[in-house]
Amino acid sequence: MTANTTLIPLQIHGDNRGSLIAMENGINLPFDIKRVYYIYGTKEGVSRGFHAHKKLKQMLIAVSGSVTVSCEYGEQKKEYTLDRPDQGLLIEGLVWRVMSDFSPDCVLMVLADEYYNENDYIRDYQTFLKENGNG
Repeated sequence: MTANTTLIPLQIHGDNRGSLIAMENGINLPFDIKRVYYIYGTKEGVSRGFHAHKKLKQMLIAVSGSVTVSCEYGEQKKEYTLDRPDQGLLIEGLVWRVMSDFSPDCVLMVLADEYYNENDYIRDYQTFLKENGNG
C-alpha cells in the first residue's frame, strides 16, 4: 500500500432544521468501517499520535473545534488544519502522524478499516524512518 494523505470534502445535507453529513462505504469513504473512536477533552499544549500504522486506513474528521495534523511519509511532510465537519483527512499506509493545537472544544472522530491491533503500530520514530526507507 502506498502511503498517502488526502483531504476529502464531505457533502452537507440540510435545511432550516440543521445539517447532516453521512459517511458511506464506497461513496465518500474508500473503505469499510470496522472501528470508530473519538478524541476529546485534550488539554492545552498536549499533542497526541506520535505513531504510524503499517496497514490501517483512517479518516479523521474534526466534528467540532479544530486540530492540526502533521503527517510524514516518504520525502513528504504535510500539515493539515481540520476545523470543519464537512471535510475528512484520509490517511493510508505508513504515515507518521502527530495531532496538536487542539481547540478546547475539539472532538476528533476517527473511522478505521480494521479493529484495534497493537501489532499494526509503529510507535518509535527511528523504526518508522527505517521502515519508510529514510533511516
